[in-house]
Amino acid sequence: MFKDILLTVDLEHDSSWRRALPIALAQAKTFGSRLHVLTVVPDYGLSMVGQYFPANYETKLKEETTKRLHDFVRDHVPEDVAVQHCVGGGRIYDSILDFAERLKVDLIVMAAHRPELRDYLLGPNAARVVRHAKCSVLVVRE
Repeated sequence: MFKDILLTVDLEHDSSWRRALPIALAQAKTFGSRLHVLTVVPDYGLSMVGQYFPANYETKLKEETTKRLHDFVRDHVPEDVAVQHCVGGGRIYDSILDFAERLKVDLIVMAAHRPELRDYLLGPNAARVVRHAKCSVLVVRE
């Protein structure tokens, strides 16, 4: 049923994958799917913020994040699951939607925390992904 599954992870917070990862793995194993594991680094390119970082800071950050993502996959994803490592940049929900469309995934699996008042006013990443994704989205509550 699902050929390609996109799992979103925040390497700084295990709550972003602790419950979602087993579900994504079960789906991938059940359907023989390829698992795309995505993490997103913030965009520091804004002129008022970017000026405080060294010129090659974003490149080094992406390289380090790619290494950490490979380590994460090695430690948490069984070898019998086909995996693609994805590192996005910028706004989280935009990056998730961009990768989902580019990779033509059939399912996005992501964790979401319980909403707070500010989430209703600003809109959390999970809600935006659910609203705008062109594929199924499985939101796993913490």
